[in-house]
Amino acid sequence: MENVHQSVQDYYGKELTHTNDLKTNACCTISDIPDYIKKGLSNVHDEVLAKYYGCGIAIPHQIDGSKILDLGSGSGRDCYLLSQLVGQEGEVIGVDMTDEQLDVANRHIDYHKEKFNFSKNNVQFLKGNIEQLEELNLKNDYFDIIVSNCVINLAKNKLSVLKSSYDLLKEGGEMYFSDIYVDRRIPLDLQNDPVLYGECLSGSLYWNDFIDLSKEVGFNDPRVVEVKPVTIENAKIQKQLQGYNFYSVTARLFKIPKLEYRCEDFGQAVIYKGNIKNSEKFFDLDDHHRFFKGKVKEVCGNTYRMLNNTRFSSSFDFLGNWDTHYGIFTGCGGDMPFSESTSAQNPATDLGCC
Repeated sequence: MENVHQSVQDYYGKELTHTNDLKTNACCTISDIPDYIKKGLSNVHDEVLAKYYGCGIAIPHQIDGSKILDLGSGSGRDCYLLSQLVGQEGEVIGVDMTDEQLDVANRHIDYHKEKFNFSKNNVQFLKGNIEQLEELNLKNDYFDIIVSNCVINLAKNKLSVLKSSYDLLKEGGEMYFSDIYVDRRIPLDLQNDPVLYGECLSGSLYWNDFIDLSKEVGFNDPRVVEVKPVTIENAKIQKQLQGYNFYSVTARLFKIPKLEYRCEDFGQAVIYKGNIKNSEKFFDLDDHHRFFKGKVKEVCGNTYRMLNNTRFSSSFDFLGNWDTHYGIFTGCGGDMPFSESTSAQNPATDLGCC
């Protein structure tokens, strides 16, 4: 493809007119949807929902009053969901480059303001390329959270997306997003197929390349929240991509300058207070850190900072300090997304698009 951006715009603006037009299940949310998110989605306009092409649940906890940027916001489905959760005092900005998608998103701004019983609108949509965010005059160190749902794989310059995201976040903020990844690098001939690219497959990053790019811009300890195998469900495309295994991964990247590349032991622990809305009994930071209310849990220095130096600080009691280093922390296990055990523990079930 000589012009990746034009190809993506044509695919999502002209080729696809409804979620059901997708040729694979890559751009379908295959996670179980929590009840509070289902309730929020019930308030979103049907036309907005009909043009949803996400692959995960890019909706983090503890976001009341937050300033949120959605990269590749499409028809606005996640923005309108986030609008309800951040509340009247929060702010949500969606960025997309496809006119047809933006038309749908903008057409229903007043509808959602009334539906949410807001006195003022807290959502806006900007036309722009997520690889060129600097052209939108957004403020650096401004956003509490940046989200994205199955879009970064469509970007040609993924390093630029991550670098701009790091700059736009406040210190202690995070990038929380879902995307498609692959277990090996995809050759150029497959990347140049507009259908494979548009279906969020051939533009997918090899997981280790994603880790390297994240650390290069300052996101030193990427954390996986959830992993689901993508089964494609299209015989022709499966044949074209034989030998490549794809995964829908929800990840979180914190802008905390002191995060180390590895998990180090300083003898620290935390106790969850149980006050995070919709997660009162326990809170999952990632796929191998579950904090039960009232229970002491030992943590590495990075996890300590992810809780103490962020919006989660008021939800934990913190034990210990930085006086003594005990070496490498051995309690941060957890499978990498493409291990055999991960595939066995996370079978691809419930493949319906929402």
